[in-house]
Parts: sequence; structure tokens; C-alpha cells
Amino acid sequence: MEPLVRLHGITVRYDGRRNGGLVAITDVDLDIYQGEVVGIVGKSGSGKTTLLKVLAGLIRPVKGEVVFNNHKLNGNSFRVGVLFQSPLLLPWRTVIKNILLPIEVLGEDVSKYLSRALELIEKVGLKGFENSYPWELSGGMQQRVALCRALIHRPSLLLLDEPFSSLDAITREEMWMLLQDVISHEGCTTVLVTHDVREAVLLCDRVVVIGGKPGRVRAEVRVDFKRPRDLKLQYTKEFNDYVVMVRGLLGD
Repeated sequence: MEPLVRLHGITVRYDGRRNGGLVAITDVDLDIYQGEVVGIVGKSGSGKTTLLKVLAGLIRPVKGEVVFNNHKLNGNSFRVGVLFQSPLLLPWRTVIKNILLPIEVLGEDVSKYLSRALELIEKVGLKGFENSYPWELSGGMQQRVALCRALIHRPSLLLLDEPFSSLDAITREEMWMLLQDVISHEGCTTVLVTHDVREAVLLCDRVVVIGGKPGRVRAEVRVDFKRPRDLKLQYTKEFNDYVVMVRGLLGD
């Protein structure tokens, strides 16, 4: 089966005055298949977010190429949705208007996406908050709005950059289950960048370990648990065996 996304020989360098700049990642090869949930884990500074930005078309590598659905990716794509660590909601816009913002930016007819926005709002449990403002919502609710915004245009690829790291433990676990449900419903291929090994093992079909300076793919671990997965899975020996394996690959 051909991958939905193929990264081949990706190297990214941030230009700087010293030593010709900083090489963030180098010679990264990675295939991502339709319907997969792929986790990317690594220590701070290993290049995880850089790799995600390459997938989003926000950064162009100095070497290598990204092939998306058999076409070379040369910039930001309408087929990609991104959810960042911070919700980045506009405080003067209501929930529904924040969700519809990407449609406005793209110059599309907003009215054609209104029913889609309402469907997503109900799916993430925010029905009744359509006309609320971000400052009236909890952190978890704001991140749900941001998730709806990332999905409004039905992307083929959903990119998540540590989206739950700022939430408390209980809310984070609620968001894990919500994300799993939404991904299943939407059928979108997903890449999750996280520092949380347990999060990666619980949510992902495959965990890619990034390490070194500059960052490289150190290893890949396939997680063979059936879906849907329950939070109770975390307390099993099999789950913790995966966690220990991935932590070992991260190094000391």
C-alpha cells in the first residue's frame, strides 16, 4: 500500500549568524499511511515540532522532499489541519466564528460550512456554547473549539503539536478519549507530537522516536492494541511494557 505521506531525506536548518545556522533535523525518512495515528516522541530540542511544521508545509527543508498523496508538498495545504499546544482562539470572536475562521481566510463560502461547524460542536460536547466567547470557557473547552477549527475543512491529515500538555490530568484524559472518538468518526490520518510516552502509547498505532542533535528517527514501535482503547488499558502489564520500551529508546 502506498503511504499517504512520505518524507524522504528531510533536513531542516534554521539560519543564524553563528556556524552557519542550526540543523534541527537531518536525513529523516518516514512513511505515514491512510488512517494511521502516528506518535512522534523525543526530548526537548530533538526536532519534533520542526518535523510537524514540515508536514504542515510551514517550513521547507533544505534537503529532501515531502510527498502528499503522490504530489510533492511545496507549501501549506488545504488538506492539512493543525492543532497547537495553545488554542490560539481570537477573544473577540464567538465559538462558532472561531471555528469558521479558516474558511473565511481561504475565501470560501462560510454558509456552506455552518452545518459542519454545528455538527463538530455537538460532537465535542459544546452544544449550547456556539455564541460564547473564549474567555467564558475552560482550558479544555477552548482546546475542543481549536480541534473543531482544525477539522472544519475535512482535512486528510490532522497534525497535533502537544495539544493537551497544558491541561490538568483529569481533563487531559477526557481529551484523549474525545480525540480517539473524533479521529474514528472523521477517518483522518493523524500525527501527534508529544512528550508524554503514555499518551503516545494509548492513542497511537505507531510511535516514532526522535533523538540526537540534529534530530533523527531513532526507532519505531508499533502498538498492537485494538481500537477503541479504554483508559483502563494504562494499568495493564502489556501497556507498561510498551511505555518502558519507548522510554528506553529515548535514552537517559
